[in-house]
Amino acid sequence: MKKYKNGEIWRFEKEEDPGTGTGSSVILGLDGGTTSTICVCMPLLPSSVPYHHLPDSLPVLARAVAGCSNHNSVGEPAARDTLEQVIAEALSKSGFSRSAVRAICLGVSGVNSPTDQERILTWLRDIFPFHVKLYVQNDAVAALASGTMGKLHGCVLISGTGCISYGFAEDGREARAAGVGPVLGDWGSGYGIAAQALTAVVKAHDGRGPQTMLTNSILHTLGLSSPDELIGWTYVDPSWARIAALVPEVVSCAEAGDQIANKILVDAVRELALSVKAVVQRLQLCGEDGNGSFPIVMVGGVLEANKSWDIGKEVINCILEEYPGACPVRPKVEPAVGAALLAWNFLMKEQGGNCHS
Repeated sequence: MKKYKNGEIWRFEKEEDPGTGTGSSVILGLDGGTTSTICVCMPLLPSSVPYHHLPDSLPVLARAVAGCSNHNSVGEPAARDTLEQVIAEALSKSGFSRSAVRAICLGVSGVNSPTDQERILTWLRDIFPFHVKLYVQNDAVAALASGTMGKLHGCVLISGTGCISYGFAEDGREARAAGVGPVLGDWGSGYGIAAQALTAVVKAHDGRGPQTMLTNSILHTLGLSSPDELIGWTYVDPSWARIAALVPEVVSCAEAGDQIANKILVDAVRELALSVKAVVQRLQLCGEDGNGSFPIVMVGGVLEANKSWDIGKEVINCILEEYPGACPVRPKVEPAVGAALLAWNFLMKEQGGNCHS
């Protein structure tokens, strides 16, 4: 297989599968979130390829998408079914069998403890041959790797349906902040922003809060005629992603000058920045003088540019006030590819090769 970058030919040679003795080898990377789950299949990169020479456009043989794989959100049976489905589809599209897989790294939301990791590892051991190396991480780790091309250093901030900050120091220490779900207060997430907007509409309707443009905007978007109908709409299916989808309405109202919507976004920026600062402080990523350089990988729909009210930009500005050495990074590859790069690095480390993590 060849991959071209700036006129240079990249060759990814076929390597013999140690489990079967024949055929090409592949690696799998999986990004499992609350909204969707993505699995990519890539050829096994030669150990001779140096980290700093990885091409921007990595060879992806196949890509598959499925639903939520967070067991806290949909339950263990549904989460397992989703993981098995998306892995099977990616392999089917690539034309490879499970025996051709050398390593797979899953970055899955809801993986918060060794117990969570072992649960998923048990699922995987039931479907993969013994020679396949299995690695399970929180989805934030895969997102960080997507911005650093597989090098685990710095901090990642994710804000989509949920939110989390996760970081690694050069010596391997790691730390996290937030990522505890809506009940325990991920207020900088899409769910948190939208839930506060819905609350503001209800308060305005019954006289407990000021009037807001959010009322007409959200009712129009949902096709409802009265705030009273929000009760039925919310509880008929209180899925996190469904509610988080209302974030664009909050941004639009804030851009139009609505003070309630603006405050919701300002509070979200503060919460997101605080989560990053907590990780930076615990890992001392900024160095002893506070001016050290480190990457902050920005991932998730909430952090994407939204016209004039750019939540991601405001978060970075808030962080730079305290940590001027922070370097914001927008990933060139998706988290699922970051997970595949982690699988490659972990595999090279076990084999004593050129691990870049």
